[in-house]
Amino acid sequence: MPQTVLAVAAHPDDIELMMAGTMAMLGRAGYELHCLVVANGSCGTAELEREAIIAVRAEESRQAAAVLGAALHGPLVDDAQIYYTPALVARVAAVVRQVRPEILLAPSPHDYMEDHTNTSRLAVSAAFYRGMRNFVTDPPLEPVAGEVALYHALPWGLKDPLGAPVRPHLAVDISDVLEVKRQALACHRSQKDWLDASQGLGSYVRTMVEMSEAVGRLSGRFRAAEGWQRHNPLGFSGEKFRPLEDALKKGVRNLFSENAETPL
Repeated sequence: MPQTVLAVAAHPDDIELMMAGTMAMLGRAGYELHCLVVANGSCGTAELEREAIIAVRAEESRQAAAVLGAALHGPLVDDAQIYYTPALVARVAAVVRQVRPEILLAPSPHDYMEDHTNTSRLAVSAAFYRGMRNFVTDPPLEPVAGEVALYHALPWGLKDPLGAPVRPHLAVDISDVLEVKRQALACHRSQKDWLDASQGLGSYVRTMVEMSEAVGRLSGRFRAAEGWQRHNPLGFSGEKFRPLEDALKKGVRNLFSENAETPL
């Protein structure tokens, strides 16, 4: 069975914004890559009707996944319909059982909007229930054994909902794959004008690069980086199970350790 990583995100382009560099590095390390996009992007437009924007964003997601070399799963619901419900936990858990990830990448539990934070909760619960025989997924799949390590991406803007900085436990060097991340994000062409108008981002690709460089500076070592907070392993794996760190080795800097050269 190949080693696998599953990135779970709320919307089309969320993986490319905050996780794609780490995914690309794990792909280079031999991991099989999977992406689950929970929502279909139905609200990501000021011009198109619902079905039209859903079709556009589905094609953009397929193109971005192809750039990363990842299998694409979902979507499961409309935008603004990501709620922590038994029905949606069961659907996300089915993907976890199907993919059997060793590494699960999830949004920050401290992000600025509830589609993101609810997706974080859904991913955590789905991973926790993966081996429970009496938890029924949708569609029904047999429980799976084995350890899984959960890592939360940093929130968009690197701040929590109240504006306080969120610092990573780990920084992953994405300097060598920043162009791959840029190409994957650029596949989401429909979002350029929408994000400019709705969130004042200017170029969303440039904003992504600037955040990657900001995390690189936080690392004290890398030109560009993605930041991660490791979820408490209790119930998911042993304390010493650290597949992301083991796979990427010198490409990961531990900023949580008391032995870090420049503690935060």
